[in-house]
Amino acid sequence: MRVRHNVRAVLLDDDQLVFLRRRWPGCLPYYTTVGGGVEPYDADLEAALRREVMEELGATIGVATEFLTLTEPGKVTVVRHYFRAEVLDMDLNRRGGPEPDDADTGDFSPVRVALEAFAVSALDLQPPELVGYLREHAKTWGA
Repeated sequence: MRVRHNVRAVLLDDDQLVFLRRRWPGCLPYYTTVGGGVEPYDADLEAALRREVMEELGATIGVATEFLTLTEPGKVTVVRHYFRAEVLDMDLNRRGGPEPDDADTGDFSPVRVALEAFAVSALDLQPPELVGYLREHAKTWGA
């Protein structure tokens, strides 16, 4: 069985959460966490997370804490590692990497939402397990 690890970031910027709005021409936009696959050259999960945050947002982050792990079995089992981290700085001009540089992958726009359960629910964020966790814990993250 092949296993692929994926890192995802739920980012805090002051009293807001930062997600990505993804859109392709002719398709409805959707919202997702920043992140992607762990590459063989990544030293560990956190190094992969920091690389993905820089590629997709041009951002650096503080301490990253894993808070949720979800496994999707299949021909290739995907293990998604969700981390919480604070944004230290962000400059979209520093973005790079395969996805933001490729017009065929659509638009990557950062979106800030209130650090509250209703705001997370309004995004149609996936997967449902992440939304459930955030609805339950978002209030304590801002404390």
